[in-house]
Amino acid sequence: MVTANGTQSHPPHPYYPIDAEIVGYLANEYSVLTLLVCFSAGCAGVLGTALAIASRFRPSMSTADKLAVLWFVLSGTLHSFFEGYFVLNHNRMGPAQDLFGQLWKEYALSDSRYLTSNTLVLCMEAITVLVWGPLCFAVAYFITVRHSLRHPFQIIVCMAHLYGDVLYYATSLFDHYYNGLSYCRPEAYYFWVYYFFMNFLWIVIPFHYLYGSITTISNAFKSLDKAAESRKSK
Repeated sequence: MVTANGTQSHPPHPYYPIDAEIVGYLANEYSVLTLLVCFSAGCAGVLGTALAIASRFRPSMSTADKLAVLWFVLSGTLHSFFEGYFVLNHNRMGPAQDLFGQLWKEYALSDSRYLTSNTLVLCMEAITVLVWGPLCFAVAYFITVRHSLRHPFQIIVCMAHLYGDVLYYATSLFDHYYNGLSYCRPEAYYFWVYYFFMNFLWIVIPFHYLYGSITTISNAFKSLDKAAESRKSK
């Protein structure tokens, strides 16, 4: 859109900061409820398929392992496909009206960096798509077949999630409190539900699996040391 004085202007948008440049912005066509239902249905389909495949490969799999497989498959799917969509379309998110595009525009009400090709977010998501997504699927496979590499790779992936989430929070909050630049709308819902809770899951759950892997490896080495000492004493 060109103004009367010849300068370029952009359509108004609901994102913060209010002067953020979001080229070609169009309001979502779907309601929030429709987006949430579609997203939930997609996740349920992925998880149901993963559970069926894992149970077929290892019928005796424990409930704890099944939950771990579901977590890493869900993470891998979101990283590879949902976040992959962002990486591929980061410069044309404003007018997007497909399902993933509208989902990102809804989430971006809590962090507009996803609509402005922010350097840090784009680079971080690109690494997530190319590295951590595939490794999440690898961990799910290792759990299913009881592979010895499960815990080393689980530690790597969980540390990546913890580091990425802390960096994500830190950069946004630094801009907010130090530079006076907020990327989130003022309504508490967007901050606490979208920004905080949805991302905090990737701190709490990875920390649980990280602790489990460290404990398992530590106990394994203790057992090896005890066995070695036992052989020496004979």
